[in-house]
Amino acid sequence: MTIYMVRDDCTDKRTLGTMTFPDDQFVVQTLEDPVREVKIDHETAIPAGMYRVSISRSQRHQIMLPILHSVPLFEGVRIHSGNGSGDTSGCVLVGMQRGTFSAGADQTIIRSREAMEQVQRRIAAALANGEQVWLDITPRVTTSETFHLASADATGFPS
Repeated sequence: MTIYMVRDDCTDKRTLGTMTFPDDQFVVQTLEDPVREVKIDHETAIPAGMYRVSISRSQRHQIMLPILHSVPLFEGVRIHSGNGSGDTSGCVLVGMQRGTFSAGADQTIIRSREAMEQVQRRIAAALANGEQVWLDITPRVTTSETFHLASADATGFPS
């Protein structure tokens, strides 16, 4: 099974995207750290690419969680619940929808535990059926250099 993730809204504080499971067209929203050219530990989204996924016990969270394998320059990248960029630490967070917690706040994802239960169930079922599971991360935002351009518009893209 290949899970598809497209990053579609990147700022200097966070990256939002959509994760789709092709077997049943189940969709969740994702939140990651910002995409950067140079990695900052625990504050940078992983590179776009194709990563094998398995499930193992997370030492940090003390529960079974999906883990991405062979991520360049990263270790222990998990898919897990959380709402804002402070919860990511380089991992991929999932939620049922995008939202904010207060007026004027940056967008986050909400209903994260519900989304994580659905994501984990689908990955575990595929693995139990003997399938390999892959996460294909496709960037629409390929670099954060747009954040350094003085002429960038409100979306972070050059005007």
